[in-house]
Amino acid sequence: MRARGLVASLVVSLVLAACSGATPSSSPASGAPPGPAASATTVPSVLPSPSPVAFPLTVTDDEGTAVTIPSLPSRIVSLTPATTELLFALGLGPEQVGRTDSDDYPAAAKAVPVVATFSGVDDEKIVASGANLVLAGGNGFNPPADIAKLRSLGIPVLVLYARDVQGVFDDIRLVGQATGAAGPADQLAASMAQQFDAIKTATSGVAHPPVFYEIDATSTIYTAADQSFLAEMISDAGGTPVTTGSTTDFSIPLEKLVAANPQMILLGDAAYGTTVDQVKARSGWKTISAVQSGSIYPVDDVVITRPGPRLVQGLLDLVSVIHPELGLSPSSEPSLAPTAS
Repeated sequence: MRARGLVASLVVSLVLAACSGATPSSSPASGAPPGPAASATTVPSVLPSPSPVAFPLTVTDDEGTAVTIPSLPSRIVSLTPATTELLFALGLGPEQVGRTDSDDYPAAAKAVPVVATFSGVDDEKIVASGANLVLAGGNGFNPPADIAKLRSLGIPVLVLYARDVQGVFDDIRLVGQATGAAGPADQLAASMAQQFDAIKTATSGVAHPPVFYEIDATSTIYTAADQSFLAEMISDAGGTPVTTGSTTDFSIPLEKLVAANPQMILLGDAAYGTTVDQVKARSGWKTISAVQSGSIYPVDDVVITRPGPRLVQGLLDLVSVIHPELGLSPSSEPSLAPTAS
């Protein structure tokens, strides 16, 4: 599959291949009685409200670039699936005039014209759309040369790259400022932060088993790097992430994985065809505790690794697999704001 072939490049950008719907998570059966559940709820819908932010406005993006936005944006291009989700969650779907071919949520986003693919950005289409704000992905997700070209044409480009969960909340607020939706964005970020805190409280008092999250293992094995966004998600969900030993390298040798001996294996690549039986049959994996016990579970990589408004759902998905005894079920999809201004 095309998406599977791009995984190795995407993990380097920490967007982690959130390009298509994944197989629903499977939770292990548990005979343990439910423990105290955190009060984690779905992300509430947020409605546009008048913003006190005055334009022209200058903000600093995640690459440290000062970006001046001359007027309230009315024609917005999103170059990552996460920012497309965010625009719709903030009620700004009608203002979006461009997206990537990987933007698959919500369904209404598929009606937005495609102006970018994994191979690059179509500058001419963006100019023709009359865009007065572009939201791009950092750390190489969108080619830096394309970003520079758009800026040279006078289009404000805000580059976003959340290095951790707090960075996701910060980026939600930053996009809210840049789009004149500061109030709804603050509300959304605060609600998500509160739910994360509640879930982390629920998992703080339980054992944290070693967990291996498989991004891809077609040839090289890819998993969470040290101090990465994905490692933080696993830790918050009550696991001890098996990491690569590097903050920049997402590949792990089989010998290191076997030595870590994870008690659980989570298949983030299930959406790309990887199955539990395939993992069990791999050469050299049979001594791993999770393989011997059959503790191998497909998970929804999109909601777990896409740094957008459904991240609470992703964390709950992880908890439901790692600690089903806590009784925290995966949340339903969050309500989105109306698509009319």
